[in-house]
Amino acid sequence: MTHPVDVHVGKRVRHRRWLIGMTQQQLAQQVGIKFQQIQKYETGANRISASRLWDIAEALDVPVSFFFEGLEEVQKEDADKKSVPADLMGDKEALDLVRSYYAIPENQRRRLFELARVLSDVA
Repeated sequence: MTHPVDVHVGKRVRHRRWLIGMTQQQLAQQVGIKFQQIQKYETGANRISASRLWDIAEALDVPVSFFFEGLEEVQKEDADKKSVPADLMGDKEALDLVRSYYAIPENQRRRLFELARVLSDVA
């Protein structure tokens, strides 16, 4: 099972690589591994060791801390999501609610959405 920190770090690797226009193959060559390993890192399927993260940071020209930026917000969002059932679309009541929601005219639907957002923030 993937760990949220590994997923976050992997996303930051992919984000930075994409920003500088580097392919997975190019990054892998600079770090001395196969591109499939970069794929696994970027999805969080495999953890990145400290020394490998150091090498990746150098190849992407960022400090190691770059990969952990925004982690606090992600952890807070994950904690908030734990109150939602894991298989939301497998829940009959949730599906009925979604169908009913989309049956409402769009302008009213937006207002209902904003109301629900305000109510959930207060709760």
